[in-house]
Amino acid sequence: MNSITLRRSLLALTACLCSGAFLAPAAVFAFDPESSAAVNADAKGLALKGHDPVAYFTAGKPTLGSAEFSASHAGATYHFANAANRALFVANAEKYAPQYGGFCAFGMTMGKKFDGDPQAWHVSGDRLYVNLNPNVQQRWLKDVSGHNMKADTQWPQVRNKTPKSVNWRGGGRGLAGGSLRVALLPVCG
Repeated sequence: MNSITLRRSLLALTACLCSGAFLAPAAVFAFDPESSAAVNADAKGLALKGHDPVAYFTAGKPTLGSAEFSASHAGATYHFANAANRALFVANAEKYAPQYGGFCAFGMTMGKKFDGDPQAWHVSGDRLYVNLNPNVQQRWLKDVSGHNMKADTQWPQVRNKTPKSVNWRGGGRGLAGGSLRVALLPVCG
């Protein structure tokens, strides 16, 4: 990706995050901005906000899983809709687990660890990708292979860093330079 395309992508994401957006408490999101985990999980370690990663492939849609059918992978817990999906995941977790740990695929093109929305998803090349929200998803879908190539180069650099340290300027400080427990994050509406 050349510098002009990257610059346009950065501007597009910034515009989406800021224009017409409202501010919402970070608590709305499942991810922990201070966790250095490579998987986007909530405070209890649940990935994909409880959605079944295998169902994206088998049912072709987001499907909430059940704690009755769960498995651990890469330090996070995944829920499944049924025992068959759990068995598929256990046999090949790398295939079914979301790319970039379930962080926003478009954000990863810029080395950012934004939350991933299980409703803003796409399967490409037998891999599951999630994005921040449907608006960001639409931008990402315009160049899936190009965005994935860029994100693939960024992921190893930010994989074990906190979202807070890579998403905000000022050495990981919250908005307005203060150390905030619950930062306000822009959300595309």
